[in-house]
Amino acid sequence: MNLPVSYADVIAAAARLQGAAHRTPVLTSSTADARTGAKLFFKPENLQRMGAFKFRGAYNAIARLEGDARKRGVLAFSSGNHAQAIALAGRLLGVPATIVMPSDAPAIKLAATRGYGAEVITYDRMAEDREALAKRIAAERGLALIPPYDHADVIAGQGTAAKELIEDAGPLDILFVCTGGGGLVSGCALAAHALAPGCRVIAVEPEAGNDVQQSFRKGEIVRIPVPRTIADGAQTQAPGQLTFPIIRALVADVLTVSDAALVEAMRFFIATMKIVVEPTGCLGAAAAFGGQIDLAGKRVGVVLSGGNVDPAALARHLA
Repeated sequence: MNLPVSYADVIAAAARLQGAAHRTPVLTSSTADARTGAKLFFKPENLQRMGAFKFRGAYNAIARLEGDARKRGVLAFSSGNHAQAIALAGRLLGVPATIVMPSDAPAIKLAATRGYGAEVITYDRMAEDREALAKRIAAERGLALIPPYDHADVIAGQGTAAKELIEDAGPLDILFVCTGGGGLVSGCALAAHALAPGCRVIAVEPEAGNDVQQSFRKGEIVRIPVPRTIADGAQTQAPGQLTFPIIRALVADVLTVSDAALVEAMRFFIATMKIVVEPTGCLGAAAAFGGQIDLAGKRVGVVLSGGNVDPAALARHLA
């Protein structure tokens, strides 16, 4: 199978991340099991450094830079978690970071990105093309551009989350993974395909932003307007040129869930499991809880992608 990233790349990324990224635990819940009839294994990347799986891909990508590219620094564009991940990874590796972020990104994510020492350049999400802006600034300043998902080293780094989950929990029948641009789900699909060949990987995105689902059904990349959803990490308009072929080859299906289902899942994690998971991070769990797939008697993995939700927004959602 000729894919742009291989499981060997995921293994190499895991070696680079050793001692830098947290090996997040596997969490279980008898309440969740009773609700679904399955044995659920949650991978809580809300407990990862900077609060999301994005640290894995960002660190892996920056760690691979050499010489002048490392000295000049990196540029990324992101609504929040990739921004913080690049900023923190850059600080740890001594590489300057510049981040292009939407002016309406959650305040907690803007503050954290600046707090990690990155320069932040804001733009209007509804009026400007972040990718074009980022490419222009990177070219002007001679910076290495590290996009949030469509980058081989980023994809390989994200795949280490599923690698750890399957190593720690054992083989899975189904793995639910949230998706925006597809970096996490494509990396996780590579790991699942190698370590648990019978595992069906299910990508999950918000109902309002089903670009991956449309693309998956049509067999070609479909572009949509910026979706309006509380899952700010999944407000992408299209899957990536690198992520889409992996999704087509290795993902079994793409499901969507409503914002209301995300709020219900957030409430479950706070009330029952005592953890804070951001709306985007609840996509996979909301699908598992929603009954779209019969999980009875199955061993089911769920990647919780992050926990960076503004406290005021969290209170609003739960109210």
